[in-house]
Amino acid sequence: MSSGNLEPARSNALNWPPIGAETYDWTSRSGFGPSAAIHAGSVKYDSSVPPTIADRTPAIDPEVAAVAEEAIRELSRFDAELGFQIAGFAPVLLRSEAASSSQIENLTASARAIFSAELGARSGSNAELIAANTNALLTALKSADSISSDSIRTIHQVLMGTQTRHTPGEFRDEQVWIGTRADSPVGAEFVPPHHSRVPELIKDLTAFAERADVPAMTAIAITHAQFETIHPFTDGNGRTGRAIVQTMLRQRGITRNVAVPVSAGLLADVSRYHSALTEYRRGNVDPIIRIFAEAAFRAIDNSTQLVTDLRRIRESWDSKLTARKNSNAWRLLDILIEHPVLNSATAAEELRVAQPNIYPPLKALVDAGIASSKAEHGLGPFWRSDEILAAIDAFAQRAGRRQNS
Repeated sequence: MSSGNLEPARSNALNWPPIGAETYDWTSRSGFGPSAAIHAGSVKYDSSVPPTIADRTPAIDPEVAAVAEEAIRELSRFDAELGFQIAGFAPVLLRSEAASSSQIENLTASARAIFSAELGARSGSNAELIAANTNALLTALKSADSISSDSIRTIHQVLMGTQTRHTPGEFRDEQVWIGTRADSPVGAEFVPPHHSRVPELIKDLTAFAERADVPAMTAIAITHAQFETIHPFTDGNGRTGRAIVQTMLRQRGITRNVAVPVSAGLLADVSRYHSALTEYRRGNVDPIIRIFAEAAFRAIDNSTQLVTDLRRIRESWDSKLTARKNSNAWRLLDILIEHPVLNSATAAEELRVAQPNIYPPLKALVDAGIASSKAEHGLGPFWRSDEILAAIDAFAQRAGRRQNS
């Protein structure tokens, strides 16, 4: 039961209300079986009480506001100038965002493993989770018309669909916390609000996210920080929250053609990202806005390099492939850019041909040294472009490399 004691956290910043706190009882048990009751006990713990934000407008430092506006302009320019030209590379950029967002949660896998997992290969649990994150991002982009409690739960459902112990798509009905102890929230690094507060806090959050009068980067950063503070699910909050970032970029027309992997920009200094979330909870929104703006700049630079690499590889294939000009092998080149790991069913579906007819063009790519083939246990052969996969892995390495400012 709550004691009703609400105390604001200390903060030296004045541009946003800090989180408060309220006290609850926590009953813990040590061990299992009848003897466990002997060790049972009740202790007090404080859970956070985030402020409502639907009607609040932050007073941002002018220099931070200028950086944020420039970042939005650069994101729009990247999408407008290159969006149509690199439409074929959009799936790779989307998967790079999924991988980067997952890497922030220490979920890493090679590009080959991730793309193979999308085709059903048992490539390891991390690869499968990252593949699920790709589907969650696709769901987020499809729901960009509005941000609501339902759309957020749908994103989470897709993300965590195979993780049944975490009630995919359902808001939590228990207390969670961030810290090293698994048995108690006492002394945790951060204790999100009591689960009874989650539905109304999410309703308030989505009202803020839908406001058109708050500058785009400011709205995106604050929405994300508030979402992570609410922590509405038992797991998958970070990946869901960063998917909402892509929803807001699309909803506001900043990115219309491609998903710029902003999470890749955050990877350069994850500890600073986490520190910015802490500052937000203390009442200072400037750090989280700045780090999202800087992440956008890094993501654009890294994505531009990836697109350059992909174009170079694609152009080199024209001189390698010697099949007749009306062969489906030529059409398959662009499919291989989008899907650097293919099976015959996917290739046939993309080219809209009968599956038996896809094997000769696939063989032509192998003979030209453009693709390689390997049998996957129980799934038949997969075809892959090691060049494209290497370019995507290089993107991931650059994303995780801290840059000097």
